[in-house]
This record gives sequence, structure tokens and C-alpha cells, in this order.
Amino acid sequence: MRVALFLTCVNDTLFPGTGRAVVALLSRLGVDVDFPLAQTCCGQPQYNTGYRRDTEPLALRYADVFDDYDAVVTPSGSCAAMVREQYPRLGERARAEGRGGGLATALAAVVPKTYELTEFLIDVLGVTDVGAHYPHTVTYHPTCHGLRSLRLGDRPVRLLRAVRGLELVELPGAEECCGFGGTFAVKNPDVSVAMGTDKARAAEGTGAGVLCAADNSCLLHLGGILSRHGSRVRPVHLAQILASTEGSTPS
Repeated sequence: MRVALFLTCVNDTLFPGTGRAVVALLSRLGVDVDFPLAQTCCGQPQYNTGYRRDTEPLALRYADVFDDYDAVVTPSGSCAAMVREQYPRLGERARAEGRGGGLATALAAVVPKTYELTEFLIDVLGVTDVGAHYPHTVTYHPTCHGLRSLRLGDRPVRLLRAVRGLELVELPGAEECCGFGGTFAVKNPDVSVAMGTDKARAAEGTGAGVLCAADNSCLLHLGGILSRHGSRVRPVHLAQILASTEGSTPS
């Protein structure tokens, strides 16, 4: 199996350690991971802001970059959802507008082989216990795209429960949005902060030292709010927890 890592813009710019954690984790499980340097943005910011036609070249680039791989793994539910949910719509709209079926055909080849990390671990590799060790109390926030678009269900929780030394505590109101929503946080900052504050307070109330999610965009938002509160709760991506072993925690 030829597997490629799609790191995403947010991770590449702000959280490269998440990408290193994914590679360390998959390598430990016997998977050879490639990182094609030609990859760029999936186009989600443009698409969500209404610039559909400007998204198409980015979608085509994604299809071209990852065409030769058997699987594409990304540590981002929102970007995986963009590929799986919105790319087919891009192709069909182009066809409906009389611009041919080339875009739809190109995207159809890459959409079904794009996986969010926990999907790839459980559904493709068939593993739940990845050999991780993380002696901390953790609460898990299921992000909107993972919960509602990808329907990840309990996959992330099953992986966390198998981590040695980890105590998992339930997050009240876990299914409520954190308020980030990409451009939503820019267009509606007061509402966004209010939603994030509710989520941050819920995390603090669990007594956990770590707030975990499978999407760094949400952790960026919540981490900023927690920091401003002077909270001791640390935002940590799920990949970094799963990549951790006794005596070694990825940076």
C-alpha cells in the first residue's frame, strides 16, 4: 500500500509536530508514509467563503498530487470532509454548468481513498491499540466535521481508551460546536468566542489536564481561549497522543 500524508495548511503553518506524529505513529505500525511536497491547500477556506470557481484549481491539484497513492491520510476532519463531501459537488456543478466532466472524473478517483487518521487506523489497518503510552487525564472534543460530516462515531474514543496510562473523562456537551468554523470565527467573532468559552469551561470542569481533538483548527481556537483564561488545560492533537510511547512524546 502506497500511503501519503496530507498535512493541511493549518498543520503545515502552525502545527508541524502533528504531521511528525502521524508519520511516527504509522511507521510504528509498519506503514511507509510519503509526503508529496507538491501538496497545497484543499480549498476549504475559498469554498466556505463562496469562491467555488477559485476552489477548482486547488481540488484538481489535490487529485493530481495524490493520484498514484492507494490511500491519503490526513489528521484533520475538516479537510477530509472537504475532500469527501464537497469535491463531488464541485465536479457535478462544473458538469451542470456545461464545462464537461473532467473535474468530476479527476476528483472521483481521489475522494474514496482519502481518510481521516482515525478512520485509517480502525477501518483500513484494523487496529485500536496502537501501542501508545500517555500518562495523563484527557477529555475529548469531537469536532463538527468529524462528528457530522465524516461520522467518525466512537473511533477516536476507542483509540484513546486503548492508550496505556491515559485516563479518559467525559466532556459535558461534547457534541456542541467549539465556535471556530474557519471563516465563521472571523465574520462572527463575538458569537465564536462565546461558544468557545462555553467549551473551554466545560473542559476545565472535567479536571482533565489535556483537551484532545482530531483537528488542530478547533484546538487553535480553544487553546487561545484557555490561554487567556490562564487555564492549566493543554490542547493536544489526538495524533500526538497516539504517537507517544513510554519515555517518548513527539514534539
